[in-house]
Amino acid sequence: MHHGTDTRSRPLWQEAAVILGAAAAMAAAANIEVPFYPVPMTLQTLAVTGAGLALGLRRGVASVATYIGAGLAGLPVFAGAKFGLAALAGPTGGYILGFVIAAAFAGMARDRGWTRSLPGALAVALIATALVFPTGLWHLGNVIGWDKPVLDYGLTPFIFGGIFKSLIAGLGAWVLARRSA
Repeated sequence: MHHGTDTRSRPLWQEAAVILGAAAAMAAAANIEVPFYPVPMTLQTLAVTGAGLALGLRRGVASVATYIGAGLAGLPVFAGAKFGLAALAGPTGGYILGFVIAAAFAGMARDRGWTRSLPGALAVALIATALVFPTGLWHLGNVIGWDKPVLDYGLTPFIFGGIFKSLIAGLGAWVLARRSA
């Protein structure tokens, strides 16, 4: 069930432009640091969750896949202007995989109408953001060693920023759902 975004009537070039635009927003967001306590935050999870919430499952996942593909192809789109397979194999590579899961969940929820109420939109955004962390933490632990304080490095510093970004994404999704209803 799509709400106000029947893609079958859109020309292919418009679909491609939407997906490329969302991927470009992710690349920009990955390289924008916002001063935040205890660590600066990028806007990357906001862009990823936002893509799913705004574009739905199919186009949201396609935009994240395009973003990852651009990084693998050598464009400096990952946080810190990193790129390539080394970036995915490095300590933060699992979070990039988590972006696909987050966008898929957010998009599926949006397609099912779960973002039409403000509480629903906020819950979906919080869950989608949280879904970045399981693969991120698993990979981080495997790269740096499970004898290190993995949660202290890869989760705890990002909780408040993640909640803040989720509130923004959820509010945006709710506004979009109301406009297209």
